Amino acid sequence: MSYALCGFVWGLFIPYIARRFAKFMPATFAYALFDICHCRFSLQTKGKEKFLRLRATLRWRSFMYALATAVIFYALALRNSGFDAAGLAIFAGASLLLVEIDSRLLLLPDIITYPLLILGFGFACFGGGILPVESFIGAAAGYILPTAAAMFLVWKHKDAFGGGDVKYLAVIGAWLGVEKLLYVIIGACIIFAVYALAVRKRAGAFGPALALAAIGAAFI
Repeated sequence: MSYALCGFVWGLFIPYIARRFAKFMPATFAYALFDICHCRFSLQTKGKEKFLRLRATLRWRSFMYALATAVIFYALALRNSGFDAAGLAIFAGASLLLVEIDSRLLLLPDIITYPLLILGFGFACFGGGILPVESFIGAAAGYILPTAAAMFLVWKHKDAFGGGDVKYLAVIGAWLGVEKLLYVIIGACIIFAVYALAVRKRAGAFGPALALAAIGAAFI
């Protein structure tokens, strides 16, 4: 139950952390300053209504993330031993945060992906679910394969992977290994295709699909 409680608490903060990233991105800083001043200090009714709608949305998203993260953490604890469960819970929690950030900003920030990559290597080196050599090969494959694919797509003048997607694929390879990395890529393509058909959009953030597929692969 301690894993479920930790997951619930972490999930509550995911939308708020993602919003902090949005506030301090350079492209949105000027708007953020105006937004903060307008919502907190303006006496106009419109500004107050905007602030109340935002607060209600964040509360609803926080509750949904809290439930999802609690279930995921608890299921990982049931399926894995103490160290493996703790490591995979960190990976899953960070991946859910990346889902929220990428869906908002179309960005997978280096400040999360790079430390997560290092933690993946450490997890393998200290007896995690895969061997250290599998972790390094998985990270290399996660970086090289999509990079090559992206270069080919750019050469063909088509949409390619973003740099953040490539780095996150390296993270997935470091945590889960090459075999599960392939499952993640296939699963992410299916998830993204279903989403694109549902909302009738051909373009969008691919990171959330990768993160959801990676969390699913952690249970295999």
